[in-house]
Amino acid sequence: MTFSASFDPGATRELLERSARASSSAVRAAASRGAATPEDAATLLSPAAGEQLEELAALAHRSTVARFGKTIGLYAPLYLSNECVCTCTYCGFSMGLPIKRRTLRIDEVVREARTLAGRGIRNILLVSAEHPKHVNAEYVALCARETKLVAPYVGLEIAAAGEDDYRRYVAAGCDGVVLYQETYDPQAYATHHLGGPKKHFAWRLDAPERASRAGVRHLGIGALLGLADWRFEALSLVQHARWLERHCWRSQINVSLPRINHAEGGYVPQHLVDDRDFVHVMTFLRLTLPTAGITLSTRETPQLRDRLVPLGVTLMSAGSSTEPGGYGEPGAAGEQFELEDHRSPEEVAQRLRELGYDPVFKDWEVMSAPVARVVAD
Repeated sequence: MTFSASFDPGATRELLERSARASSSAVRAAASRGAATPEDAATLLSPAAGEQLEELAALAHRSTVARFGKTIGLYAPLYLSNECVCTCTYCGFSMGLPIKRRTLRIDEVVREARTLAGRGIRNILLVSAEHPKHVNAEYVALCARETKLVAPYVGLEIAAAGEDDYRRYVAAGCDGVVLYQETYDPQAYATHHLGGPKKHFAWRLDAPERASRAGVRHLGIGALLGLADWRFEALSLVQHARWLERHCWRSQINVSLPRINHAEGGYVPQHLVDDRDFVHVMTFLRLTLPTAGITLSTRETPQLRDRLVPLGVTLMSAGSSTEPGGYGEPGAAGEQFELEDHRSPEEVAQRLRELGYDPVFKDWEVMSAPVARVVAD
């Protein structure tokens, strides 16, 4: 059974409705049990939990240090293309928007990867809009293969794919796949995804499972805060992550709940998430998913990112650009959304050191099996 077949949005909403009446003692009890049940997890999202945020944040910090130490991995996205056949209300790449479109040639991809490597980045996430003609499986595999010659870790954040395509990407050197559901609310999903292959809710929702079966080692999932109720998104994400931990146990799970930033098209979120609620979300993720990585992007301000580091973050983007070719030729193509943290990778790394953390530019590389020496008799 796939996650899409077992996921029940109505039951998730009912859990949140019941948890709205939770007491402070119920919150402490749920936290002490590690939020083992869906009911406990929902309790940690309750208004009563929001009133105990400092206490829960301290628990999240201790949990993170116990599991991950005081290290933060750094990565950067490398945008391949902003040409798109999908119509999404919130995205700066949405089909029909009057932006400069561009798909990088392979030599341009390599040049961008080398630019990032020159800035210290060894973990590169290849990102693209959805266009089956310009960004097909052959192109993606070639991009992954060439980037792997520059960086030891290569991830993909592209259109949901079939298992055979994911196997092709793994063979080309892909280490991880990031695929945000955008929203776990099926009605909101239909409202915001108006055309193109991204319209298919279940196909996208089950893509991480297909990637895991294909041998992808790291899976990144999440939702985009602002499209639906943030408590619903957070609880649904945890349910999804726990399902993947049980059924795709060969893959490491990473989660993220980024907030919508301003983009071409001018979409205004209907479900705003303020800083306090965002802190609540980050704390909740760590307490309910103690072994999962938590990613924090440059969508947030430097000041808030610095404050969130102790609450469970394990991976941060740094020195990012959201336009194809944006590292070597900034301004030559339209960006997906506006960034808030414009610090360079080294500036982010230095700030992490000041906060008592070790920035990690490289923590993964596949080693070839040693070749046995044969000695003739």
